[in-house]
Amino acid sequence: MFKDFVAHFPFALDDFQARACREIEEGRGVLVAAPTGSGKTVVGEFAVHLALETGRKCFYTTPIKALSNQKYADLVARYGEDRVGLLTGDVSVNGEAPVVVMTTEVLRNMLYAGSRTLLGLGFVVMDEVHYLADRDRGAVWEEIIIHLPESVSLVSLSATVSNAEEFGEWLETVRGETTTIVEERRPVPLFQHVMVGRRLLDLFADTDIDASSGFAGEGATVNPELVRIARDDWASSRLMRDRRSPRKGKPGSSKNPRAVGNGRRVWIPSRVDVIEKLDRQGLLPAIVFIFSRVGCDAAVQQCLDANVRLTSPEERDTIFAFVEDACRHLPDEDRHVLGYHDFLDGLTRGVAAHHAGLLPAFKQCVEQLFVRGLCKVVFATETLALGINMPARTVVIEKLTKWNGETHADITPGEYTQLTGRAGRRGLDVEGHGVVLWQPGTDPREVAGLASTRTYPLRSSFRPSYNMAVNLVHDFGRATARELLEQSFAQFQADKAVVGLARQLHKSEEALAGYADAATCHLGDFMEYARLRRRISDLEKDAARARRADRRQEVVASLAALRPGDVIEVPTGKFAGYAVVVDPGLSRDEPRPYVVTADRQARRLAMIDFPTPVTALTRLKVPRSFNGRNPQMRRDLASALRDRTHGLAPPPPTSGEERRSRGRGGTSAGEAVDRLRADLRAHPCHQCPEREDHARWAERWFKLERDAATLKRRVEQRTNTIARQFDRVCEVLTRLEYLDGDKVTERGSHLRRIYSDVDLLAAESLRQGLWDDLDASGLAAVLSILVFEARRPDDAHSPRLPGGPVKEAIAAMVRLWGDLDALEKEHHLDFLREPDLGFAWAAYRWAEGDDLDTVLNVTDLAAGDFVRWTKQLLDLTGQVADAAGPGPLRETAREAVRRLKRGVVAYSGLAE
Repeated sequence: MFKDFVAHFPFALDDFQARACREIEEGRGVLVAAPTGSGKTVVGEFAVHLALETGRKCFYTTPIKALSNQKYADLVARYGEDRVGLLTGDVSVNGEAPVVVMTTEVLRNMLYAGSRTLLGLGFVVMDEVHYLADRDRGAVWEEIIIHLPESVSLVSLSATVSNAEEFGEWLETVRGETTTIVEERRPVPLFQHVMVGRRLLDLFADTDIDASSGFAGEGATVNPELVRIARDDWASSRLMRDRRSPRKGKPGSSKNPRAVGNGRRVWIPSRVDVIEKLDRQGLLPAIVFIFSRVGCDAAVQQCLDANVRLTSPEERDTIFAFVEDACRHLPDEDRHVLGYHDFLDGLTRGVAAHHAGLLPAFKQCVEQLFVRGLCKVVFATETLALGINMPARTVVIEKLTKWNGETHADITPGEYTQLTGRAGRRGLDVEGHGVVLWQPGTDPREVAGLASTRTYPLRSSFRPSYNMAVNLVHDFGRATARELLEQSFAQFQADKAVVGLARQLHKSEEALAGYADAATCHLGDFMEYARLRRRISDLEKDAARARRADRRQEVVASLAALRPGDVIEVPTGKFAGYAVVVDPGLSRDEPRPYVVTADRQARRLAMIDFPTPVTALTRLKVPRSFNGRNPQMRRDLASALRDRTHGLAPPPPTSGEERRSRGRGGTSAGEAVDRLRADLRAHPCHQCPEREDHARWAERWFKLERDAATLKRRVEQRTNTIARQFDRVCEVLTRLEYLDGDKVTERGSHLRRIYSDVDLLAAESLRQGLWDDLDASGLAAVLSILVFEARRPDDAHSPRLPGGPVKEAIAAMVRLWGDLDALEKEHHLDFLREPDLGFAWAAYRWAEGDDLDTVLNVTDLAAGDFVRWTKQLLDLTGQVADAAGPGPLRETAREAVRRLKRGVVAYSGLAE
């Protein structure tokens, strides 16, 4: 079968590809870790071929819809539409075909639902399996790997990672025979450059480059010319600062006229300069990574303004016809607001942008035209590097820093490898090229460090979610589910770390024996004597702690006596001063009153805020509908508090006699200390002239013994960490009556069908009937707060909301989230993010039938973002329809789906 498969290719397979295919043919699973563009997918395609030849099914999974769409198109072209299907959550095409391409979430959901589609499954290909390190979605990969039937052969394809063998070892542990194949050599050599002004300079000295791969090893010599330019750049920047300072002499005294006349700008290439240079040197097509959507769009506009034309008349005609046909379904009235004509103008000239804010139909055009060699330059954000097959001859990185959601951070070696790995098209290019653009302060040695570090470690991000927990308990029972989670890669890595801790513990135990030997006394057992000394010290400390505990009990009793409306004076801390109690917080292990302070803060206080007992000074009426998240309600209550406490005298301080009586330790402790001191004086070692020398060794022994005990606890804590987290999740679900021992209750059955990252909030909202009175548009608005997340925190201020029942439902959900958040914290969990209201108005108006221009005008979203969030909303709305069961809410959810799926949302078809 392998020979038949190979015959389809016009080129010979590389050794690693052939070896992986033979391992699959012999019935073993494989993990293939190889550079981007090295042809890993050939191995996955062999699994497809083998399944079809042996009458079995093959599922080809990918992490993102765009990659699923691309793979589906490739396989249809090879095997025909009748033998290949596609399932991506919002798209279902021929789902019972023998070969089905799908996103990993779809396969996970199938496994939990026990879908009949799994019957006859022989192979699962997991493309881009290194995604399991993804913080938000990584758990899905591990769930699938653990839960797939043993009869299924797993083909895992990964980017090059430095711990591939460790990952392969885990796969063998949970899946049986698995061969790990690591390929570090690229099929097309990659050479690294820095562009300074209009000069394209090699990053490394020629002598340190492996000509067969283009890679330079760690510590390779940096091009001396770049080092000189960096030195001159630093000198000219200092000179420019001096020229701006009136105390530093007269301008024009530089020995570097070029730097004086033009400053540092002489070395910063413009985007148009970059494109023209690459074009002249035959280095197109190119991907230029700009870590900003606005920057990508601006780069295209700059090329248009400079009248850049990279295509021939024949190519322009082909591009025009292709785009017109691909976008024929876009309504004419939407084309202007979507920027269609500018987009088409750029593409016909050979330039385009590619980012998450671009309309999915536009992104598809760019991807297909680039692969065909008709689009010459794509200005892209790093999202393009996440698996989409768009190899280029050259990859340009504009800056080595990017915004990570909180700050501008340097890109990592792993990210640099992922980006530049797209350079060099197999079968088309003799060599690929990575280019970094010179920026002020560029250090070529830092660039060299990024370019010569080829791999990065794969770290599990797995943790059990609420949805996962109810599905596992339903399918296996709680005890078996716990054992299954202990098979996760996260636990595997934690257990391996225990080996190092155990080694430290063994060394500590050896050192303890040495310290005990050094403390030996000729008069008697010195360690026994030392324990007497420590016992005295411990008793005295315990007595002091007991006095503090007495005071703590008084504080707890005083807080337990508080009632809503009591006005107290918080003794200390950030919120010291008068406050009114809204909720005494007595349902927790210790009282944590929720109060509103005189300066309008609504906070839940802790015991640390009450070093002394408190008493109610007076009372206020707190409205039953009070909501601490409502600024107006806080202002009103704080105003009433200030009025009530105006002129109020603080409570009298505790009397001196009370303080003295509380400060006395118990007589029993004092008597015990006296007895021990007598035993100490009677001990033979008490008379030893070297007593204090021995005591120092004994103290070292006790200190090391404490450290060893801590190490032992750490070893124990590293064991079963995932299972313990699962226990905490189950405790929350039991408290909410989703679980009853080993059973999933009716409430829990609804949660089994909801896969959102705020699954529990959705299930609780459903259970409490918060959505029952909404129409279809209102339900769309309300559900949007569970899927939408603003790109930046400051994007989410004061969102516009629909009124009436919709606003009430959203307010109730936010309050519910607050309750669930407190419940999570009580159980040391942090899963549920706060709902984001920023998309509610847009979702509502779109469901109401407003046109695209109107909806986009009331949001700051790009068209592509709007489509993406709406498609995620469609996915959740479908889950809610399934979870709700027969009844009015299910019909409302289905109507919401019908209303949302129109216009550009419907026409985005197979797009992301």
